Amino acid sequence: MTDYTSDLLRLLDARGYIHQVTDAGALDALANKGVVPGYIGFDPTAPSLHVGSLVQIMLLRRLQQAGHKPIVLMGGGTGKIGDPSFKDEARKLMTNDVIAGNVASIKRVFEKFLTFGNGPTDAVMVDNADWLDKLEYIPFLREVGQHFSINRMLSFDSVKLRLDREQSLSFLEFNYMILQAYDFMELSRRADVRLQMGGSDQWGNIVNGIELARRMDGTEVYGITTPLITTADGGKMGKTMSGAVWLNEDALPAYDYWQFWRNTHDKDVGRFLRLFTDLPLDEIARLEALDGQEINQAKIVLANEATTMCRGAEAAAAAAETARRTFEEGSAGGDLPTLAVPEGSIGILDALVNLGLVASKGEAKRLIKGGGARVDGEKVSDENAVVTVVGDGVKLSAGKKAHGVLTL
Repeated sequence: MTDYTSDLLRLLDARGYIHQVTDAGALDALANKGVVPGYIGFDPTAPSLHVGSLVQIMLLRRLQQAGHKPIVLMGGGTGKIGDPSFKDEARKLMTNDVIAGNVASIKRVFEKFLTFGNGPTDAVMVDNADWLDKLEYIPFLREVGQHFSINRMLSFDSVKLRLDREQSLSFLEFNYMILQAYDFMELSRRADVRLQMGGSDQWGNIVNGIELARRMDGTEVYGITTPLITTADGGKMGKTMSGAVWLNEDALPAYDYWQFWRNTHDKDVGRFLRLFTDLPLDEIARLEALDGQEINQAKIVLANEATTMCRGAEAAAAAAETARRTFEEGSAGGDLPTLAVPEGSIGILDALVNLGLVASKGEAKRLIKGGGARVDGEKVSDENAVVTVVGDGVKLSAGKKAHGVLTL
């Protein structure tokens, strides 16, 4: 751990959020003097953010917990272009109506993590469409474009990767980093923002914004990036066989969200408790030291804490009870994913896919061949089997951790 003096950097460092900091000494001193407004940008590419964005949301939460002001920047303007950073190809362009709908949907989740209001450390949400949509091309090129070197822009890894792979990078996308730098400067003017935070893939964009604010306004601003969060088995955080782990309730049931955290790899439990819960560090140290089967207690704590924060205490308690009934008593549980079967029977492959327990029929066949598919606890060996639904329903299982219920 680095010897920081401000509550902000000590908190971020102790919980594992810091990968890179620009001029750490100056930022540390600034955070000791008073409230530092800091922001993170989120592009509205879907109606919900997923767990891959949660580190950044928690970073804003930590900023507020340390007595500073979080600013959520919605990319209503930059979302019309799409961030090319480390993407293999251009994103499909969205209409203004789709972007507006996504922004409205995403806003709901931030209220779970941040306290919004008009106070000095209350969070606020802004949209960069408010200023980007009004820019005039020629004045923008003259005033802002002169501060960017094409040679340097081509050297950034986010751009270089696409070019090295000989993948197309449109002029539209190439402008993204200029617009993001402009956001930082605009927010420093509008809201006295002095800090931009983001994932490690945003380092180049953040540095551009710092340099632009200094050159155009003589303002000193700072940046922090977080490490790339991967799982112990090398996977990308928030990606599962069934797809993305969405934060919005209408995009992913609370039970599935709870179960995602319950299925955390043993080696990730302590790190995830520090990043994604508010538990004290000494309690986290005790939990991550548990051995053998006892580590499952820590995983349940992680699932309860993370789900309570995102979905509420009632949803977390219901999910935990469903899991307890499913695994300890062998019953179906009320909050498992369900599928209504109007005809009373369904092929096992269709049932597994439609319940979301597997991603495809091919995966379902492999599951059955490997002995991992069960109906009410009984192993299924025939991929052409038909499941008949009776009574209160039939429980399907894919392995030991994924379950669903067929109902009439």
